[in-house]
Amino acid sequence: MFNAIRNLFRPRPRPPLPAVPDGTRYYVIGDIHGRLDLYAALIDAIDADDASREAADTEVVLLGDLVDRGPDSAGVIARTRAWQAKRKVRVLAGNHEEMFLNSFEKPEVLRHFLKHGGRETVLSYGLSRKQFNAMNLDELFALMPQLIPQSDLDYLQSFEDMIVAGDYLFVHAGIDPSVPLDQQKRSDMLWIRDRFLNHHGPLEKVVVHGHTIFDQVMDCGNRIGIDTGAFRSGVLTALVLENDQRRIVQASQIDGGPVEVFQGERPQ
Repeated sequence: MFNAIRNLFRPRPRPPLPAVPDGTRYYVIGDIHGRLDLYAALIDAIDADDASREAADTEVVLLGDLVDRGPDSAGVIARTRAWQAKRKVRVLAGNHEEMFLNSFEKPEVLRHFLKHGGRETVLSYGLSRKQFNAMNLDELFALMPQLIPQSDLDYLQSFEDMIVAGDYLFVHAGIDPSVPLDQQKRSDMLWIRDRFLNHHGPLEKVVVHGHTIFDQVMDCGNRIGIDTGAFRSGVLTALVLENDQRRIVQASQIDGGPVEVFQGERPQ
């Protein structure tokens, strides 16, 4: 009887922390949005960090929204393709990649794209501001297939929708909490916001996502938001996952100063 009472008040063991598979290491990068300067610094930091640690099956995952808003979307795409030639880098589709691709369908879709950061993307492909301002919408629409290489469009079309790594799911915007992972709609994975962000119960996996900007890494237990608003805050974040451990690597440029790299332990 006394043993039963003791067992009743004995602290219960904590459930295991979420983990990626043994022997793997993941660097998950939030929304880049054309900030090639921050991205280049983060690439160098990740390559150096990975080389300084025990050998692992390392993957880099970009959470989408490589393009728009920042000054060099074309450069971000080119740098990503070059990085993929050297290491395993997987890229998820974001809603801004979808808008970019859809902007070739008709002028009104292009107009929507330009209003949401697409103007900067178009300019990054070599069109001057003077040329851009002199064109009407129909003229720009006609020029787009000549301005943007088909190889870049094919590349954007190849981006993945979600990636599973052990107890984690990587996706651009989030998931519909009421639907199993294998039945998720692509539109939700690229665009969802409130239905996902306001869900506080457990999910099938811990979801690592971008799309919604936070001042700092937002660890809510069931999800981790790592879009720190690089295009406006000057802070680009990578979440590093290894075994059941988490840490962050960030490239930042504050008030026009030099780009600096910060590395920290498990985000709160």
